[in-house]
Amino acid sequence: MRIRIDLAYDGTDFSGWARQPGLRTVQGELERALATVLRTPPPSLTVGGRTDAGVHARGSVAHLDVDEEVWRSVPGRSDREPGDALVTRLRGVLPPDVVVRSARVVPDGFDARFSALRRRYTYRLADRPERLDPLRRHDTVVVRRPLDAAAMDAAASRLVGLHDFAAFCKPREGATTVRTLLAYRWERDDEGIVVGTVQADAFCHSMVRALVGGVVPVGEGRRAVDWPEAVLLAGVRDSGVQVMPPHGLCLEEIVYPETETALAERAAGARALRVLPAEPPGQAQG
Repeated sequence: MRIRIDLAYDGTDFSGWARQPGLRTVQGELERALATVLRTPPPSLTVGGRTDAGVHARGSVAHLDVDEEVWRSVPGRSDREPGDALVTRLRGVLPPDVVVRSARVVPDGFDARFSALRRRYTYRLADRPERLDPLRRHDTVVVRRPLDAAAMDAAASRLVGLHDFAAFCKPREGATTVRTLLAYRWERDDEGIVVGTVQADAFCHSMVRALVGGVVPVGEGRRAVDWPEAVLLAGVRDSGVQVMPPHGLCLEEIVYPETETALAERAAGARALRVLPAEPPGQAQG
């Protein structure tokens, strides 16, 4: 049986999501907890968004496969549903910086990674340190110069769409950097924090933090509004783009299709190598 797990975590004390020998990771903690509760060897989890060290998540999703007999035995002698029982029992063995919100059976075609339609992240910046809530210091990055949130928003909007984001991604052999950026905006909230929201079908390695680093110089007045777009079109890493610190970043939501057929179709499509569409005949530049 395929089980979907919705979870949240404070990434401060984790070396990222992915299991790594000798390091504390979210995947490692959760797989150990599941092994304890399910009384099985540690299961293999597939996650919808792999986060780096220090990055947080409020809306992460993972899946695992378990035998039906194991799943039915989770409530023990109680009359609770297995998913509800699993959430309760995991609470007793997980560390306090990981919370499982729900667990439920999903169709076999569901894949936490490849079935996702879109992922949404936020990034928090404080340019007025005296107003920073000290209780939010682990999820908010302090910058030294005042920021123009409107200029950052204007610059960010120019990056939306289907593009090759090689200039904002760490290269990985055999992996494409073509992505569809569905939304990218900035605004100042009621507490004076400058909050960025980034949404895409998928992200390549370090892309979100580089996208943030691409517009911060605009907010500081050191770069023109069209500079991040020029970096994007150049297609190469630019030394002026700083990959911002991880702790300001949070995975807020992963959205999936609602029907079983759509889940499988989306998973199949997402596994295909992304490429930019060919230019229409007559549009090539000489």
